[in-house]
Amino acid sequence: MEQLFLYLVPFLGILGLVVMAVKSAWVTKQPTGDENMVELAGYIAKGAMSFLKAEWKVMGYFVVIAAIILGWSGTLLDNSSPIIAVAFVIGAVLSAFAGYLGMKIATKSNVRTTEAAKTSLAKALNVSFTGGTVMGLGVAGLAVLGMGGLFIIFYNMFVVSTGGDVNGHEMETALEVLAGFSLGAESIALFARVGGGIYTKAADVGADLVGKVEAGIPEDDVRNPATIADNVGDNVGDVAGMGADLFGSYVATILASMVLGREIVSDDNFGGIAPVLLPLVIAGLGLVFSIIGTLFVKIKSENGNVQAALNRGNWFSILLTVAASFFVIDYMLPDGDLVMSRLNSASFTKMGVFGAVFIGLIVGALMSIITEYYTAMGKGPVNSIIRQSSTGHATNIIGGLAVGMQSTVLPILVLAAGIFTSYMAAGLYGVAIAAAGMMATTAMQLAIDAFGPIADNAGGIAEMAGLPKEVRERTDILDAVGNTTAASGKGFAIASAALTALALFAAYVGISGISTIDIYKADVLSGLFVGAMIPFIFSALAIAAVGRAAMDMVNEVRRQFKEIPGIMEFKTKPDYEKCVEISTKASIREMVAPGAIALLSPIVVGFLFGHEVLGGMLAGVTVSGVLMGIFQNNAGGAWDNAKKSFEKGVEIDGEMYYKGSEPHKASVTGDTVGDPFKDTSGPSMNILIKLTSIVSIVIAPYIPLDSPLGLADNVNSETEKVAQVTPEKASTIEVLKID
Repeated sequence: MEQLFLYLVPFLGILGLVVMAVKSAWVTKQPTGDENMVELAGYIAKGAMSFLKAEWKVMGYFVVIAAIILGWSGTLLDNSSPIIAVAFVIGAVLSAFAGYLGMKIATKSNVRTTEAAKTSLAKALNVSFTGGTVMGLGVAGLAVLGMGGLFIIFYNMFVVSTGGDVNGHEMETALEVLAGFSLGAESIALFARVGGGIYTKAADVGADLVGKVEAGIPEDDVRNPATIADNVGDNVGDVAGMGADLFGSYVATILASMVLGREIVSDDNFGGIAPVLLPLVIAGLGLVFSIIGTLFVKIKSENGNVQAALNRGNWFSILLTVAASFFVIDYMLPDGDLVMSRLNSASFTKMGVFGAVFIGLIVGALMSIITEYYTAMGKGPVNSIIRQSSTGHATNIIGGLAVGMQSTVLPILVLAAGIFTSYMAAGLYGVAIAAAGMMATTAMQLAIDAFGPIADNAGGIAEMAGLPKEVRERTDILDAVGNTTAASGKGFAIASAALTALALFAAYVGISGISTIDIYKADVLSGLFVGAMIPFIFSALAIAAVGRAAMDMVNEVRRQFKEIPGIMEFKTKPDYEKCVEISTKASIREMVAPGAIALLSPIVVGFLFGHEVLGGMLAGVTVSGVLMGIFQNNAGGAWDNAKKSFEKGVEIDGEMYYKGSEPHKASVTGDTVGDPFKDTSGPSMNILIKLTSIVSIVIAPYIPLDSPLGLADNVNSETEKVAQVTPEKASTIEVLKID
């Protein structure tokens, strides 16, 4: 039975990929529209692929260099192996491939959604959501197949073949090598998300400032030289970048649960590996139930509620996963108390583990609901920004910032409650398995998330092709819902990052051997402050990069309007490829500095100051990064939908305002400010949080106890406390055990 469950996991990953292929073939068979629509879609697809090739070239150099370093370091310690380099490369390749799959189907689905919108809203939703489903199943299928397959290989290589202990050194080596897979996935995710975010927002801001504000033409007008680059950006940022992002998140969450599962002594029918295997099984089942959930995303008429249809599919997948988890946990885990051997002495039962999974799914659902409230059209927060737009640009900005800051309160309270209750249910393993439960339906979450950029592209093609008004109205309905689901997806991702980061943090403590992180120590407190600063400087670099790239785009669009005669009269086509080239070069150039901060900070702090100070830095990064991520994602989403509200008309103090009005112009400014918040720096926070923790786990065995600039670490199992009592005082010293 152990072998059956081991091989079930990669089989479920393959099943997800097979269903993905079937749905991809269905999308490809849908009609593409007239020649003009196909030509416009071709520009977008060509631009997206040229960006990916340029990005992959730079990331390829990084992967090769990092793999060589990891392979060499794997020879230095007993609890690692040079094979970690192979795992790293596989993780990086699959992460990039997950983004490519999403981008490829998105550039096929966009024009087909436009054509479907000529018929009905229901058909347009079907095409765009099926395109999103292909991406969701591709990402989740690759993650489950990759993690499940590699775990089978490493478990047999390092544990079974050596007759090793499943709770001992041999399993630790297997999971340390498997961490290389997660490191590769998260590294590529960071560059893909930051690079794609810089690309899309440079094009978007340039197109908005010159096209809509200065020239007074619609957002996706064919006369705007930046409009193709803008639509390309939707694919490379919100699709390819997001796919790599959630692939990395999915893998990191599973890894954290597996590492902590090794600490549990379990008398089960799986040779003691049930706590390690359980997160993989839950992920595989979540993939299956996500497939089932997609069947419920349908509307019957033009007045159908698209958001309700998406929510219905999401809730079905969550409820089915909860029900299945109960029976799986009851079967896999033994009766009686389970105890984590080193990290804490708290005991729990298998029903406590189920409770933690249930809590994780509820936290994920609540985070999506709260994010939807703060970013959806018609809700109080967005309406408050609309009202403040009537008094100018400055008050619109103030209103959006206030909404973003207020939106951190409820999510943080939900996260805190989730962390506390899942810990009470099953200790640190409970926190990790709660995150795994939350991420179990990633395929469904990503399908909901990915359909938005597809709908946005479909609307752009409809505008550029000059299609009838009702076509754009249908795509706008999908796009507006897509803005909300994108914000909800980012809230979901940052929530999972918070839970996963705590689990990875606990795994780091176990691997490093420290017993406490004492903030009374000056160097540890300093590390805490430095960690809290990192998300700010990371965000600053990303936003500044968007600003610089956007100025290049603005200057180019202005130049074309000035120097190429006949653009405004539809007599001459703009030079779209030049704008695509500007965004591509700028994003590749600018993504290096933020990525370097995430990768190098833990290495520098760890080797210079030691395990405890690095632990303090990780705590600072986690708390600050979660707050920054929620604030930026929600502020940007609220600004965006405030702007979109003017397209149908809004009432402010008894007067109606539409596109082109002064309040609408103020809302465009707010949306322009919010763009890099919600699509560049904000969604990168969850990757930053997890990547710093994963890098720390990988380097932890190599960090000496006495680092050059740090105080002595509080070592866990290798030391013992000896009390020395004198008439003057009592003190405790740590004496190193000599076996």
